Amino acid sequence: MATAYQNLSAYDFDSVPDASEMTIGIVVAEWNKNITEKLLVGAISTLEKHGVKSENIIVGRVPGSFELTFGAKRLAESKDLNAVIILGCVVKGDTPHFDYVCSGVTQGVTELNLMYDIPFIFGLLTTDTMEQSEDRAGGKHGNKGDEAAITAIKMIDFSCKLQN
Repeated sequence: MATAYQNLSAYDFDSVPDASEMTIGIVVAEWNKNITEKLLVGAISTLEKHGVKSENIIVGRVPGSFELTFGAKRLAESKDLNAVIILGCVVKGDTPHFDYVCSGVTQGVTELNLMYDIPFIFGLLTTDTMEQSEDRAGGKHGNKGDEAAITAIKMIDFSCKLQN
C-alpha cells in the first residue's frame, strides 16, 4: 500500500512476536548518510523494543546502495543470523543511474531470499526527492527502518513456525 495511506512506523505492538532470542544483521549504505543513519536508528530501536539484545544486532556499513546486496551476503555468510535487514536511500536524479541501482538492489535482494534460508528484508528508500526520503526516515510518513525491523521479526517467526 502507498506510504501516503499508511505510516511506516504504525503497527500493532502486540501482533509482533517475541524477538528476545533473535540475532539480526543490518547492512546500511553510507551514501545519503543523513537519511540512512535515521533508518538505522529506527530499525535498532524497534528491534530492541521487541526484545532483541543489542549484542545480537550486527551492523555492517557499505559505501552505497548498490553494494548492499554484497554486504548482506557476506554478513549472512560470516555470522549466525536469523535475518538481514538492508537499509539504503536512492534519490532520483537527472540520469538513469537511479533506475539501474534500484533495479539491481531489488533483484539482488530477491536472489538472496531465494539462495539462503533466512529472510533478507528490503529497506531501500527509492524516492523522487530528498524531501520524500526525509518524510520516510522519521518524518511525516514514519520510518522505513521501523517497518523493516518489524518485517524481519515477523518473517523470522514465520520461518520458525514452518520448521516446527
